[in-house]
Formats: sequence, C-alpha cells, structure tokens
Amino acid sequence: MAEVETRELTVPGATLRYDIRSAPTGGTPDENILFLVGSPMDAVGFTTLASYFTDRTVVTYDPRGTARSQRHDGAAQSTPQEHADDLRQVIEALDAGAVDVFASSGGAVNALALVERHGDLVRTLVAHEPPAAQVLPDREAALAVIADIHATYLRDGMGPAMAKFIAVSGRKGLFPADWADEPAPDPAAFGLPTQDDGSRDDPLLGQNLLTCTGHQPDFTALQGAPTRIVIAVGQESEGELAARAAARIAERLGLAPAVFPSHHGGFLGGEYGQHGAPEAFAKALRHALEDS
Repeated sequence: MAEVETRELTVPGATLRYDIRSAPTGGTPDENILFLVGSPMDAVGFTTLASYFTDRTVVTYDPRGTARSQRHDGAAQSTPQEHADDLRQVIEALDAGAVDVFASSGGAVNALALVERHGDLVRTLVAHEPPAAQVLPDREAALAVIADIHATYLRDGMGPAMAKFIAVSGRKGLFPADWADEPAPDPAAFGLPTQDDGSRDDPLLGQNLLTCTGHQPDFTALQGAPTRIVIAVGQESEGELAARAAARIAERLGLAPAVFPSHHGGFLGGEYGQHGAPEAFAKALRHALEDS
C-alpha cells in the first residue's frame, strides 16, 4: 500500500489539506502525477480508485469548506472559480509541472474552470459527469428545480432537501415546466432525517449546489487550452442531469463522450456506503489517460 503524506496549504479564505500517495520507486514525479478531484466530495471518496494507480503518484484533496479544509472567510457559497484557483495553487505547490486530472461531478465543473484559466497546468483532464445545468436544453426548468432544492434546505433542513436532490439527480430525461406540481419525495424513504436539526453548513446543499450547476463553461477558452480534454459519462447514467450535461459539453467541444462503467459514482468501492464498479472504472480511466 502506498504511503500517504498529508500537506496543508493556506489560500485566500481557506486552509486546504491534500494527500500525496508516494511516487513509485524509480518513477519520474513530474511526468507521473494523477490528481483526483471531487466536489463537494472529499479525498476519502477516491480511496478505492487511488489503489488501482500504485504505479503513479496520486494526489487527492478536500475542497474548501469540506472535511479537513476549513473556510475562514465566512462565505456562504463557493464558486467554481474559487475552487479552480485552489486547484491551481495545489498543483503549483507540488512543483512538478503539468499533471493529469481525473475530476468527477462538481469536481469536473471546477477542473474545467481550471483548464479555462490555467490549461498549462493540466496535461489531460478526464471530466466525469460535470452537472453544469446551464448547458442543458431544459436549463430553465433544471435550474429552477435546483433552486428549489436549495430553498428547501434553507427552509426545512437537510432531510427534505437531500431527498429532493437524490430524486432530481437520478431522474431520467428533460425536466417538465410543471415540475413544481409533483409531490415532494419523503426523506424517510431514503433513510434521511425528517426533523430539522437547525444546521445549515452542508457543503453540497448549502455551499456548492447553486454555483456548481449554474456555471457556464467558457468553450472558447477550453478549445484554446493546451490540455487534452476527455468528457466521460457513466454507462448507467444515460438521461440523468449530469450525464446529459456532460454529453452537451462534449458536443460543444467537438468530442464524443467516453463511456465509463457503472453510474455517477462508478469509482466508489464502498466509500459513503456506495458501490460502483471501481476496478473496471479504473481500467477505463487508465485507457482514457493513455489514449493520447
């Protein structure tokens, strides 16, 4: 098992903590770093996936406001631009030149924002299911649904809002204009709390939901970047918001999306109680990174 070194980096408004799984003996670090990026998922979520890349130096981190990376500025929300600048500073702190990046979900939105601004720092980006609802043909309805989830969180707390989030993220197809007439899902049906504990510090529902899904990629900047970009979708995710957004981004970039095994969390091997197909997923990722 690779040794893990945890480092700390102070950035404007936050202290970031990131992990480095040691480079292989005889390896060349500046040509072998793989940065695994999620949001708001922290480094723990990549534990299984990292175990399939023991031939590489693997870096994982906790995004600002999540797990070990505390915010100090009191801000209620984080933007993809802030996260992109955090990623830039972690990569620069590694002092190893350009890196390969696998980024999933909100992390993929943030990594695309990084490439828009600092493409010289990323050799290959594999962006897995970025939920950028702004690119969808039904974006008005989709963004209204997402705004309702956030409003539910502020009004009623985590359980009711997370129940809506789970239902929305797994929904297949376009969002109808009359979505508000549909009955709200029962939190208990998902094993979620039905009582409001009064907290409003959830990094997904409070800090990142609106800004992540509302991000509009800069396609001109992405096409002009030196980075090789791969947009990936889960085999089981067809029709879901994040997969539809990924397909639209790929289309705008003139790319065919790469189909990865399993679903939105296909790389998970039991983290957070969720299971995908991590071994097959890792093989697909390795192929995507090497197919240059």
